[in-house]
Amino acid sequence: MNELREKDESYRSFLLLSAISSEEPLSQREIARQVGIALGLVNSYLKHLVDKGFVRIKSFPRNRYAYLLTPRGLAEKSRLAYEHLSSFTTLFRVARQDYLALFRTLKAQGVGRVAFCGVDEVAEIAYLSLREVGLELALVMDQAAGDREFFGKPVVSIPHGLLAGNHHIVITTFKRREALREELLQRGVASELLHQAGEPACESQSIREEHP
Repeated sequence: MNELREKDESYRSFLLLSAISSEEPLSQREIARQVGIALGLVNSYLKHLVDKGFVRIKSFPRNRYAYLLTPRGLAEKSRLAYEHLSSFTTLFRVARQDYLALFRTLKAQGVGRVAFCGVDEVAEIAYLSLREVGLELALVMDQAAGDREFFGKPVVSIPHGLLAGNHHIVITTFKRREALREELLQRGVASELLHQAGEPACESQSIREEHP
């Protein structure tokens, strides 16, 4: 159990260091959104990384702060990247296979277009599988849309995406899959239209009309 906890903490530290390495002035809230972990955890991890000498804090006007990697932080990021390389390779292989199986099942059921919900590295793997099977990506949505694009498509908010029509929705993140599924169900999406990698695809049903 302790080993699993240490690996999880090590991976989160790597994600935080990777987000900070862009050298853009990111707030803790922006880092939390990018990494996909709770704001309180981001605060705790950042304090730990600052104490370790991996991250320094830079102040900006109006009480804004940015978090930047120190030379030691860059070295630690490289070390953690090497440490987790095998995990990333496994993630890619498993996700690729699971999404291929899901999209092939949907295509066999006559589905031609799907929507993605959740944007991170797993979504990129899902997109490769989608293209290989020959399905069309109708739209991309996430909890925090912002001003982002995903392979040329704007990332829209979940309420906006649900107003765009009755689509099969594929949850394309592992880190937030349960939270996204719960939100979609609460917003009136029929469970038969929700799909996750590693699960059998369900028969087509329509989305209920009670959109906010």
